[in-house]
Amino acid sequence: MNSIDRYMARLIAVPLISTLLISAMLLVLDRMLRLFEFVATEGGPVSVVWRMLANLLPEYLGLGIPIGLMLGCLLAFRRLATSSELDVLRAVGIGYTRLLKVPFMYALALAALNLAIVGFVQPWSRYNYEQLRFELRSGALGASIKVGEFTSFGAKMTLRIEESKDEGRQLSGIFVQMMTKDGTPVAVTAQSGQFLRSDDPDVIIFRLRNGTLVHQDKSSPVPRVLTFTTHNLPIPLPKYEQFRTRGGKNIERTLPELAVIGRNPNSSPEDRETSRAAFHFRLAEVASMFLLPFLAVALGVPPKRSTSALGVFLSIVMIVTYHKINEFGQSFGSSGGVDPILALWGPFAIFAALVMWMYYQIAYVPGGQPIAGLEKVFSKLTKFILRYMPGRRRKLRREEAAS
Repeated sequence: MNSIDRYMARLIAVPLISTLLISAMLLVLDRMLRLFEFVATEGGPVSVVWRMLANLLPEYLGLGIPIGLMLGCLLAFRRLATSSELDVLRAVGIGYTRLLKVPFMYALALAALNLAIVGFVQPWSRYNYEQLRFELRSGALGASIKVGEFTSFGAKMTLRIEESKDEGRQLSGIFVQMMTKDGTPVAVTAQSGQFLRSDDPDVIIFRLRNGTLVHQDKSSPVPRVLTFTTHNLPIPLPKYEQFRTRGGKNIERTLPELAVIGRNPNSSPEDRETSRAAFHFRLAEVASMFLLPFLAVALGVPPKRSTSALGVFLSIVMIVTYHKINEFGQSFGSSGGVDPILALWGPFAIFAALVMWMYYQIAYVPGGQPIAGLEKVFSKLTKFILRYMPGRRRKLRREEAAS
């Protein structure tokens, strides 16, 4: 790798890494607030939020990596163009195709990484995320006792605590209502209490102090009332149903699993179509990354004597639009309305043709600029807006009065 390639690698690395970090942080922060609210509503431990966010990170990287590659290459070529370094390189015989050597090295490495993420890592992380949601809703992760509120543990126990101290080690103002194994109700009030571990992993001991126990026995019409100083109340932990096996959704299946189901004649037609659509959706998303260096050149080099950032905005719009079209193609192919290959590789062919035409215009047509018309419209619109802004109008009046 010569000095030009090393220079290009440095130019691409900074915006690429910055874009990945910023996009991941923004997506994580957006989801974090909702997860904290969800966990607090379900009464689960706060630590589960970080586990859920970790399982969502591969899904965010699946879209963040192409955007990072696009912006990294685009901003590198934009810097070369605006600083006139690109003119010098082309003057000494180094064309756009030669300059794309390093961007394609980045594209190859990131495409392999993205294929591993969407093909193998993301299915497992998505399944783990859904499992955490299920366990949180069912209470299998453990529920936090809210002070001053009635908390249900399964269908046979209700607990209310007035005050909690020392991180839950000292509880006071306790009320417990539960059903015993023979189906008789028990109500207990106590001044203070503490949870203790027992030898049986399915039972915990609630040690109560200075309270009253009321037991409604079936053999006696009169309930038994017991006043105690210390009483150990065994509480059976509720049994929770097991979460479903992985593969309930296509997003939870790896690429080899999708390929096997798509070719299996014993599978139902619906399973075959949905699996084929998901398989081609992931491959089309990864394959589109090899078009991004060409698109970066076409949108990153502005017209002469122009510093417009329209290409940066347009690049993000094109990537997100193509991603949404692919999602629509996946759902359309899954419904059986059209073959998944045509629904997903058809838009890819159109996108590839558009990108290659734009690259041909900038690289081989003298004075070619694929978005020259949009640049002119954008420039005129910007001048129009600035002209009629209040501060700008006052400045123009002062200039006219001074002249």
